[in-house]
Amino acid sequence: MARKRGGSGAKNGRDSNPQYLGVKSADGTLVKAGTIIARQRGTKIHPGANVGCGGDYTLFATADGKVSFSQRRGRKLASVLQEG
Repeated sequence: MARKRGGSGAKNGRDSNPQYLGVKSADGTLVKAGTIIARQRGTKIHPGANVGCGGDYTLFATADGKVSFSQRRGRKLASVLQEG
């Protein structure tokens, strides 16, 4: 006789959406103010010059320029270098 499986086995049939994390603008890329540089969980990369940090730790450019990644005191930094 066919029957349904009892409860727990069928409850986890859903899948969650991907989070699309990571670096969005590579080193040396020209960006405009407001462009997202990296999406992350926590500050794996810290904001440097001309870079802001959102409430979900998203790094974004606050000025036009070229993206630059560097390390200072063991921290990865993302900066935007203005040209001119």
